[in-house]
Amino acid sequence: MNDGAMQPYALTLEKFLDHAAKWHPNTEVVTADISGRTTRVGYAVLRQRALQVSALLDGFGVRAGEHVATLAWNSQSHVEVWYGTMGMGAVCHTLNPRLTAEQLAAMLVQSEARVLAVSADLIPLAEAVCALSPLVSDIIVIDGDGSEWRSRDDGPRVHALDERGGTGGACELWGDFDETAPSGLCFTSGTTGAPKGVTYTHRSSYLHTLRLLQADVIGLTSRDVVLPVVPMFHANAWGLPFAAPAAGAKLVLPGRVADGASLARLIMDEDVTIAVGVPTVWVGLADHLDKVGGELPSLKRIIVGGTQMPPALMDRIERRLGVAVQTSWGMTELSPSGTFASPHDTARQPSLSGRPAIGVDLMLKDEFGDPLPAQRNIEGHLYVKGAAVIERYFGDSESAADKDGWFDTGDLARIDDAGNLTITGRSKDLIKSGGEWINPAEIEAVIGSIPEVSFAAVIGRADPKWGERPVLLVEMREQQMLSDEELLKPLNGRVASWWVPDDVVRLAQMPLAPTGKVDKMRLRQEYGGN
Repeated sequence: MNDGAMQPYALTLEKFLDHAAKWHPNTEVVTADISGRTTRVGYAVLRQRALQVSALLDGFGVRAGEHVATLAWNSQSHVEVWYGTMGMGAVCHTLNPRLTAEQLAAMLVQSEARVLAVSADLIPLAEAVCALSPLVSDIIVIDGDGSEWRSRDDGPRVHALDERGGTGGACELWGDFDETAPSGLCFTSGTTGAPKGVTYTHRSSYLHTLRLLQADVIGLTSRDVVLPVVPMFHANAWGLPFAAPAAGAKLVLPGRVADGASLARLIMDEDVTIAVGVPTVWVGLADHLDKVGGELPSLKRIIVGGTQMPPALMDRIERRLGVAVQTSWGMTELSPSGTFASPHDTARQPSLSGRPAIGVDLMLKDEFGDPLPAQRNIEGHLYVKGAAVIERYFGDSESAADKDGWFDTGDLARIDDAGNLTITGRSKDLIKSGGEWINPAEIEAVIGSIPEVSFAAVIGRADPKWGERPVLLVEMREQQMLSDEELLKPLNGRVASWWVPDDVVRLAQMPLAPTGKVDKMRLRQEYGGN
């Protein structure tokens, strides 16, 4: 007996753009520049331009499995380079332009990328990076003509992306590789240690995209207009450059600008329905509208992640912008989505990060890595496994997961009876005072709910008697002042008395990591001494 069979269909990422070009050819990808002007192109033309990128890379001798680096903002040209690189089987290594030249060069040395695509306004940084990265032989300047590059006889060759010319020159190397092939490389933010490289595969990102499209996750439709303020250089812009063409949704890219005025104009002009970014972005948008007035009637939903949102901030954003805030949790090692609060849940809570969708699973373990007998309503160390979860870091031979495939996120968490995840802290952030543990996140949640507070962070300061004692660092909202006693009073009865910070430090601006999270490494370096 011969069983029937299904057609082979490799889960490779160029198929998302193929689909959009065929069935949503005129749906737009819009890019804003720093002056506020916009350019736009349909998915059919975007695919043709991505094929031309593949041809350009093929001409440079780039082959499947090689890394091509990008140092760029969220723009149409960056999307073209993404698909042009991944579509021919090469690996897109995104670099964070908010890092130093030395840090970026160290990452390039690891990936051995010979080609670097760079936004024109980042040319000075790229020049410094290339001086430290002798393997880079070709520069592709995007969003500009490259005339700013100070050419040197011993430096890399410089090409402008628009040199592709016309509509010809498309590469035939498109999609002919295994779905388990690597597609992307992104280094972690390094907020708790040295950055590590995370390699994505076509299959992992394809399945991750299908998860994003589920109704209780992001649930994009062809009627949506999505604005990813989350950067393409970090964790695939949360997968939105894949999800938008997969759904046939209009994609609006903000370039390098993320100030309130620019975002308000872009949302109004392009009728954005869903916007995605860290909470600090939406604070700036609300502040701008408070100053100048105006409404954003098309905007229905804002998706946040990266850090827990204080209740007062969530309430302010929902009231001022007239939107529903959807919370989420994830990390670079998860591609990056882990859990999402359902957009259909009317009882949203800022502390809840929602449930995992099919394809990712969670487990709480004790400090020794053993599963907790009860998985509900108890704090534990959060482990995760799934089709888009890291197995091992770039360059490592040892697995990053345990023998059963569970990856230790480094987070402390609770899961309620409904399966909703609450991140309660980072295991590396715990403060040991007098032999007992203090969880800074619980203190930060209380202080962060004070309306006058913009940001709150708690770190351990070395103490000769207790080993460590907690210190509260706060950034107040504009023109808001509270005494130390007023700031600490809400902790009474909410946390143990010996958890109350010994000192309060006011900061004009809370230091943020390149991904928008509070930079606790820097805070510990500057304020964690005696």
